[in-house]
Amino acid sequence: MTTHNIAFIGLGTMGFPMAGHLANAGHNVTVYNRTTATAEKWVNSYKGQLALTPAEAAKNADIIFTCVGNDDDVRHVYTGENGILSTVKSGAILVDNTTASAEVAREIAAAAHAVHAEFLDAPVSGGEAGAINGCLTVMVGGDPAVFEKAKPIIDCFAKATTLMGDVGYGQVTKMANQICIAGILQGLSEAITLAKSSGLDIEKMTDVLKHGAAGSWQLENRAATMAEDKFDFGFAIDWMRKDLGICFDAADKLGVELPLAKQVDAKYADLQQRGHNRSDTSVLIKQFDKPDFS
Repeated sequence: MTTHNIAFIGLGTMGFPMAGHLANAGHNVTVYNRTTATAEKWVNSYKGQLALTPAEAAKNADIIFTCVGNDDDVRHVYTGENGILSTVKSGAILVDNTTASAEVAREIAAAAHAVHAEFLDAPVSGGEAGAINGCLTVMVGGDPAVFEKAKPIIDCFAKATTLMGDVGYGQVTKMANQICIAGILQGLSEAITLAKSSGLDIEKMTDVLKHGAAGSWQLENRAATMAEDKFDFGFAIDWMRKDLGICFDAADKLGVELPLAKQVDAKYADLQQRGHNRSDTSVLIKQFDKPDFS
């Protein structure tokens, strides 16, 4: 693979290992993070450089990755003071791995094209483990020719990288992904609750069901831990509710109903109030806990 100058903006739970895979592949990586101590930790862990602003990180980069929190964060790192678009060079490729709205993806794409840069929206799925192991699923929206240039580099941290259509369609695909996860976890929560109440061996149940029509990633990777009351697997319900909010906004604009997703979101809101906001999404099963009035 050709060595590229790469900037990576946002070193959170996902971005830190993703940027690491790019460095391990031999690319020249410059990182920026809002908390400088995290960027310093990354530089001490991998070969690379630290920048103090997104603009500084981006100025010499052939490809720039961003992985931040929400639409406002995306706007800030691209178009805010000392943002990426103030220094990005002509022909550079911008890849946003944030889970954000399709609207902000199209907005940033237009701003990038105005300074002769290219843009791909490329949200990811696979969680913290997928990022650490370099096996994320990446859903991309953008120009096919730009996608083909970027794909070998994205593949440094991905097991599947797929072009879904024009800019924005990567984000729409991620919305569909989150809606599916919400529904699967609701069904799995109900199934495990019934099975445990009946005295069924959950490990044996999982081993049987995974080979049939009920098989899913959530069943194989979360059923046992849900039954054991373990919910520390990275993707907090605070973030899931942010993602579902994006889904609801898009659905409202399209006149689409999402009844199950809204039901699950309401359960997550209740769990946040009960102090589970930093637990991972599989904590949904605790909706069935009986209140303790002691």
